[in-house]
Amino acid sequence: MRSAFSVFIFIFTIILFSSCDKKRVYDEYESIHEWHKDSLVNFELDNIDSTKVYDLFINIRNNNDYRYSNLFLITEIKFPQGKVISDTLEYDMTKPNGEWLGIGFGDVKESKLWYKENVKFDESGKYKVSIQQAMRKNGDVDGIQELEGITDVGFRIEKSDN
Repeated sequence: MRSAFSVFIFIFTIILFSSCDKKRVYDEYESIHEWHKDSLVNFELDNIDSTKVYDLFINIRNNNDYRYSNLFLITEIKFPQGKVISDTLEYDMTKPNGEWLGIGFGDVKESKLWYKENVKFDESGKYKVSIQQAMRKNGDVDGIQELEGITDVGFRIEKSDN
């Protein structure tokens, strides 16, 4: 009886917090296992209001199998009319003492990483966002073939305050 009550409270809390997320426009995740250096995590965006301004985030869930203090990513946004914006990004994943920067319980942490701010999607049609890991060991030219410890990659769009 006690565990059923705990499960109910947990589910209620999740529903309560997710319903209060008024800034969210888009929030999707893809689960991954051993993220291969050539694998792309793709998201398709459709029907984004072209009159509004947005902030973009990359969400990463990692566990203790992730052995690095930072994360390098290559991102691309493909616009409906063919324009492409590519970025190489670096994010800190730990504090200097090795403690994870993300939030969460247990060994899974979630990091909400700033990607772009004050973005307008002024072309009508589908936008495609791709995210690829670009991790390398110090001194190695070749990338890490299979990156362990990243469990989910997400893409989030929020209404901007500007």
